Amino acid sequence: MTDDLAPILPAISWDTIDTVLLDMDGTLLDSYFDDFFWEEYVPKVFAEANNLTPQEARKALLACYRRVEKTLQWADLDYWSDQLGLDIPELKCKIDHLIQVHPYVIDFLDFLKNIGKTIYLVTNAHSKTLAIKLGKTTIGPYFHRIIPAEEVGEAKEQPIFWEKLEKMLGFNTDRTMLVDDNANVLTAARTYGLTNLIYVAKPSSRQPVRYSTEFASIVYFRELIQ
Repeated sequence: MTDDLAPILPAISWDTIDTVLLDMDGTLLDSYFDDFFWEEYVPKVFAEANNLTPQEARKALLACYRRVEKTLQWADLDYWSDQLGLDIPELKCKIDHLIQVHPYVIDFLDFLKNIGKTIYLVTNAHSKTLAIKLGKTTIGPYFHRIIPAEEVGEAKEQPIFWEKLEKMLGFNTDRTMLVDDNANVLTAARTYGLTNLIYVAKPSSRQPVRYSTEFASIVYFRELIQ
């Protein structure tokens, strides 16, 4: 993915979509909070607690993170509290002022509500993370249901997640849209059979646009409002 690549533009006919599945972190919410939290703030606190330099702590933690990528453990706050000896939910609350909704998200949710679509929040985020972020934003009431991956029992990067989710929700794969900022998630959904897939090319307000070479991409949700 690159910022100078011409994007694949979404070609959406809303008459053919009944259900919209939306990711949270990086898609609806600015991922700067999560990037800063895991890459800067947690290493700083971990370094202070373990007599390490910030650089030593960051290197050690990034290696720990990589070992559980694409699994439920990566998003499990209780797992990380146990692994690191830190109260991860409490640390998140200390910088929760950084939790922000992306531009045009509320406009898009209002649009979906007005045209009668069924809207689900489908996220790898842990239930404790959900509670913190929904408490700091106004997006929660828009969803017909909120499904964290821990409820499904699989991470979204696994095709079986989408099989289990379809059984839970009963959506039609041909008439369902998924919007996510994680290409691995979109690939897993496509492997299962979802075809209306949208990639968010600017998950963080502090990072440049990175269009997908495989999926229709948007920078802001206003591009989907017709």
